Amino acid sequence: MSNDQHGFSTRAITAGQHFDPTTGAVVPPIYMTSTFVQDGIGGFRGGYEYARGGNPTRDSLQALLASLEGGTAAFSFASGLAAEDTLLRAILAPGDHILMGNDVYGGTHRLVDRVFVPWGVALSTVELTDLDAVRSAIRPGTTKVLWVETPTNPLLKINDIAALAELGHEFGITVVVDNTFASPYLQQPISLGADVVVHSTTKYIGGHSDVVGGAVIVNSEELAEKVGFLQFGVGAVSSPMDAWLTIRGIKTLAVRLDRHSSNAQSIAETLVGHPALDAVYYPGLSTHPGHEIAARQMKAFGGMISLSFAGGEGVARKFAESMELFQLAESLGGVESLVCYPSDMTHASVRGTALEVPTNVVRLSVGIEDVADLTADLLTALDAAE
Repeated sequence: MSNDQHGFSTRAITAGQHFDPTTGAVVPPIYMTSTFVQDGIGGFRGGYEYARGGNPTRDSLQALLASLEGGTAAFSFASGLAAEDTLLRAILAPGDHILMGNDVYGGTHRLVDRVFVPWGVALSTVELTDLDAVRSAIRPGTTKVLWVETPTNPLLKINDIAALAELGHEFGITVVVDNTFASPYLQQPISLGADVVVHSTTKYIGGHSDVVGGAVIVNSEELAEKVGFLQFGVGAVSSPMDAWLTIRGIKTLAVRLDRHSSNAQSIAETLVGHPALDAVYYPGLSTHPGHEIAARQMKAFGGMISLSFAGGEGVARKFAESMELFQLAESLGGVESLVCYPSDMTHASVRGTALEVPTNVVRLSVGIEDVADLTADLLTALDAAE
């Protein structure tokens, strides 16, 4: 049986991972080297010349990511934004148009708005759950990228990947899905019709809050060639240590996401109806407007929850700063639980725009601790914040 025929958890441990042929070490070594000896001029061993162009540890991670997302090729970068920047350079040129959701991650919007727009790329945002609105926002012949997040950050909207991919392809648009919140264990956009998947591997893929990284997975040889050249030519590659740490995290991705998802489901159900809250945003709730689509395109509903506070900004801030187990920090997807106030933290760059996050919203990254302890921490803080 080839590796591609194995189940997800088997591939997470074995794809691109070969024991060391010299010692038999089960875990492949970290190739902490900047350059490689040549057998004569141009006589590269295994194709390796200089670490910006290729490194066995990074190649191992890239093979693993391509297998898990079902892509033609994968590319590992120093951060999620470096991955996004390289992908967009490979597709866009001055005069082109990119269409994004109106709940896109603030850093992604900032990258396009502050870097690509001054270069001559047009940007607009739209409600991606409204396919008629998406169709109306497309500029035929000019729109080159449809950028999709699902679940979105931080309001946990669910977008129909298959429907958006079909619509985008009708106009010859490259459909990109940011799969960071779901991970390839819970959702595989390429199998649903997307052309490209991007990740901040810092989050669930790495899973331990000890590495920063990003990835692009493509389903086209032509695009793979363009992204691969820019990865080499621009050079925002992941280091060997970061690649190795990310591989280490992937090996437990499935079991971690099962626990993240079950903890978040339990917490969301407990918090619904709490008098301090206007809303609980979690796609695993049957009342969530995207629940049926999420159930169709996701294995489970993930570990992210957002809360809207009836008492407004002051209560939301007090809550975010008052917990013990949920630590106040940016980022998400690690084994430990985190709380974030998006308006002043992750999404501060979109204040004053159509993407502005309401000031009464708090985002939770539910970890894998005992769910009873997490629930007690939240309820204590909620009672104190009322």
